[in-house]
Amino acid sequence: MKVSVIHFDLATKRGEVAKLEEETVKTDFWDDVEAAQKVINKIKSEKREIEVYDELMEQIEDNEVLLDLLEEEEDEDEYNSFLQSIEKIEKSANEFKISTLLSGEYDNLNAIISIHAGAGGTEAQDWAGMLLRLYRRYAESKGYSVETLDIQTEEEAGIKSATILVKGENAYGYLKTEKGVHRLVRISPFDSAKKRHTSFSSVDVYPELDDEIDIEIRDEDIKVDTYRASGAGGQHVNTTDSAVRITHIPTGVVVQSQAERSQIKNRDTAMKMLKAKLIVIAEEEKKEKIEDIHGNYSQIAWGSQIRSYVFNPYSMVKDHRTNVEVGDVQRVMDGDIDIFINEYLQQNA
Repeated sequence: MKVSVIHFDLATKRGEVAKLEEETVKTDFWDDVEAAQKVINKIKSEKREIEVYDELMEQIEDNEVLLDLLEEEEDEDEYNSFLQSIEKIEKSANEFKISTLLSGEYDNLNAIISIHAGAGGTEAQDWAGMLLRLYRRYAESKGYSVETLDIQTEEEAGIKSATILVKGENAYGYLKTEKGVHRLVRISPFDSAKKRHTSFSSVDVYPELDDEIDIEIRDEDIKVDTYRASGAGGQHVNTTDSAVRITHIPTGVVVQSQAERSQIKNRDTAMKMLKAKLIVIAEEEKKEKIEDIHGNYSQIAWGSQIRSYVFNPYSMVKDHRTNVEVGDVQRVMDGDIDIFINEYLQQNA
């Protein structure tokens, strides 16, 4: 039985864990609680990766033994069980392989997803709402939790925009692949003539930074606006201008938060979102300092969609970066986007 070897330096991993564990027994380890907690979390993450690898190797060895027995005895039930086990191992090995590709500095962090409806009124807003549901369902399938940071709903259907926080290990590493313009083609339920419509929504993704990751943002470079927070159906969350919108003037980046009843808390959340976006921009533009970034930064380049979701005249979802196609649109809309994420990560490793 031949097995494809995953490039995984087990000895180095075990050595890293041993060094980190040595840190935890030092008398001053808990003097800095936040730093100590990061080390503990790192140990847990590394150990979990090692455990997954060890378990995978154990399953492979068990099946090698089973294969030797099958060669001696002809048992159809055992053979079918063996095939099912092989399929399970292949799936687990592929998932593990993908996880090893997440080597970016922020890949292990939570992800913030911002969705904005393109031009097109109700149809485009409905599409943005469908994408919001898609990412909620994806997060649910991965065991991630989701918090709504900001949402601008429409009474007829859908949303103008929404920002959610997806919490879970490697959430940003996986979901960063979804950044771009998403295109919908369907017979619009809002068109009495039943004509086919094309709609666009943009998806922006950036990591939730912890408090220790900081960048300098000058007061004169930001514009802060407050407005009344509103919920679904136009119902007000409260009667004060607690929602906060911050514009970074040099780049044109805009962030907003209305999740909290406190304007101060919403401002803090919005500032964290802004810092995260600016760091991602700096990385993309190969800038060392935020101060070096100027001009109207286009968060998502319209007209260069990364994926098309076609409901009519045929059923298909195609990723234009990897050429991966899926015929079951509804399955994708229910959050099954692993095939697109995994292929993109592999091609860009």
